[in-house]
Amino acid sequence: MSFLSVLKAIHILGVVAWVGGMAFAYLVLRPSLAVLEPPQRMLLHAQVFKRFFLIVWHAMPLIVLTGFGMVFGYYGGMAHVDWNIHVMLLLGLVMAAIFAGIVFGPYKTFKTTSDRSAMAAAADSIRRMIALNLVLGVVTVVVAVLVLE
Repeated sequence: MSFLSVLKAIHILGVVAWVGGMAFAYLVLRPSLAVLEPPQRMLLHAQVFKRFFLIVWHAMPLIVLTGFGMVFGYYGGMAHVDWNIHVMLLLGLVMAAIFAGIVFGPYKTFKTTSDRSAMAAAADSIRRMIALNLVLGVVTVVVAVLVLE
């Protein structure tokens, strides 16, 4: 197994955890929360956000570092890669910025407030930002597949 294969594996596993986690949260978990009363929903949100954001907080830098490692360590820099690598990098950095916006914005409010309406508003903001990141993540995966042609 080559070093490039290791970088690709770490990169792809990080993407699967991040984008797959968002897809699960948005498409499966969120609609399923309707069976819970609002206070229990907020408690579950707190646990899910805490665990998932910790995973992303570790996966995101690994994705960025392995991506740069492949581009500069194997392909010889950005001048030597196809257009879709540039697009993947741009979208990945935008997704990382949105995630940072979630963590330091509405998630910080969600964690620190005891006001249920403020928690609900923060959770709704988080949901919208995750939806945006999910769309960007799916587009990024499609763009990544184009590099295989």
